[in-house]
Amino acid sequence: MRLYIKQRVFSWTDSYDVYDGSGAPRYEVRAEFLSLGHQIHVYEKATGREVGSIHEKLLTLLPQFEIVMDGKPMGRIRKELTLFRPRYQVDFQDWDVQGDLMGWDYRVTRGGATVMTISKQLFHFSDTYVLDFGNPANEVPGLLLVIAIDAANCGKD
Repeated sequence: MRLYIKQRVFSWTDSYDVYDGSGAPRYEVRAEFLSLGHQIHVYEKATGREVGSIHEKLLTLLPQFEIVMDGKPMGRIRKELTLFRPRYQVDFQDWDVQGDLMGWDYRVTRGGATVMTISKQLFHFSDTYVLDFGNPANEVPGLLLVIAIDAANCGKD
């Protein structure tokens, strides 16, 4: 199963269109315009139902984001203090994230088994990311994780 995230080029807030493998719109991601920190919401395109959100924790030394699914906090991602390369601590779904997070080529595993892979497609007008899932049940949690990592990459340094 595959999803494509295409960032909007001309937008005042973080906003994304998410498409399925056939190119049909699947999700819409919108950030709140006037908020302290990142507050990002994910909506099912067909129904308009909110399936999850990302909330930046304020008053922290380094960026920290809470991942919420169906109104319940499910985990978090925290940027760690490093000198050269950004590194993140992921506490979500018992998943482990490996790879080049800034280059957007990485793999998410649980117990050594691949949950999904994420890669950035080159030569597009806007940033386009490809999410490949083995299990459709990981679609929404995987999408929320990718959005949280993107928010952390754009967070305060």
